[in-house]
Amino acid sequence: MPEILLHYIWFKRYFDRFEQHTDSGKNITVISVGEHNTDAGPDFINAHIRIDGIELYGNVEIHINATDWNKHRHHTDPAYDNVILHVVCRSDTKVLNSAGREIEQCELKFDSDSDYLTSLIADAQRMETAAYKIECSQSLIYNPLLLTEGWKKALLMQRLDCKAQSIKQLLDITKNDKESAFYITLARHFGFHTNSLPMEQLAVQTPLLCLKKHRSSLFQLTAILLGQSGLIEDMQTEDQPLLLKEYQFIKSKFGLTPIEKHLWKKLRLHPNNFPETRIRQFAYLIFGQDFLYSQLTGCDTTEDMQRVFTTRYEVDNFDKKRVLIPPPLGADSIRTLIINTAIPYKYAAGDKALTYNLLDQLPAENNRIIRQWKTVGQKVKTAADSQALLHLYTNYCQPVQCQNCDVGYQVFLNSNKKYMS
Repeated sequence: MPEILLHYIWFKRYFDRFEQHTDSGKNITVISVGEHNTDAGPDFINAHIRIDGIELYGNVEIHINATDWNKHRHHTDPAYDNVILHVVCRSDTKVLNSAGREIEQCELKFDSDSDYLTSLIADAQRMETAAYKIECSQSLIYNPLLLTEGWKKALLMQRLDCKAQSIKQLLDITKNDKESAFYITLARHFGFHTNSLPMEQLAVQTPLLCLKKHRSSLFQLTAILLGQSGLIEDMQTEDQPLLLKEYQFIKSKFGLTPIEKHLWKKLRLHPNNFPETRIRQFAYLIFGQDFLYSQLTGCDTTEDMQRVFTTRYEVDNFDKKRVLIPPPLGADSIRTLIINTAIPYKYAAGDKALTYNLLDQLPAENNRIIRQWKTVGQKVKTAADSQALLHLYTNYCQPVQCQNCDVGYQVFLNSNKKYMS
């Protein structure tokens, strides 16, 4: 059995009708299989599973044999320390990460009929080579109106409801501290997808109260956040020695623990998107601010929200001599942050009509998924359009849930009509 087939079974959730257990007999519930990772590192990132009632967020690695973990030297690679589940066909050994901690392991249960598995191989191979595939692309090119405005509005509502649910869970974790919850959400989206998970972990392990105590010093904020990222010791910048010394002092004072540096990704990133740059920009945004949540959710226009992100605070000469000033956030980055942080929090607070209006005021996002929608004839003008289409791709196209999609249903009806005629 080729490993890509096991990837495909996991990705498509073809294991769902079987009960899954760890090697030690614990019950496994897979809430999200994660995102198929085409870069270096674990096979699926940002997965969400529940093991005996305990929620786990992280990565999933897949092998045919458990012994492949050691053959590929994952037991010596810190990039695999955040693996929350090792999925295998044969559990022929226990596996450990580079810190010596045993990884939960599961012999995946699925339909093992040989004819059935053979029929999946071609699709599994396509999954490995085709990124951002839209199954009904030919039908949409021929008739773009198959994707109706009504379905797009429903998709947008689904996306906002999902984000509101995530906010509710975060508020439960922070004991309804809206400023702390918003700070964690903002940090996650400062990772701009590639580094969203480590940015979120950075915020979780760096209490907002600690940052607020130093909000009047850009130098100290930068030292804390870069130190907590685990990246500070390897930096080769003029301000690195002073930042490291300051971080070591504050770390000892507050009992801080940095995250693992291997979590960060730089492959194929422009230098302006390197994690060190984004962290410096995050520090600059927090600098001088008391209540970002209150400021941003108190805005009723996108222009006011943009001003919160672009307002520059005077950095005193003492700080200027000790810390590099980061480049400003670009207009597209600011809009992305508004779409994914301020607006969902307004929606979660009950301002639904205003939320839709704000998304209609902003231009559509520009990423590979949205560009793919444009190639199949879709007009994507506003952020409301792009958010709906991102939800459609992520929750219907990517997992091939065509039977639950309004477009897929229409394509099915049309094909049956042609067949009947």
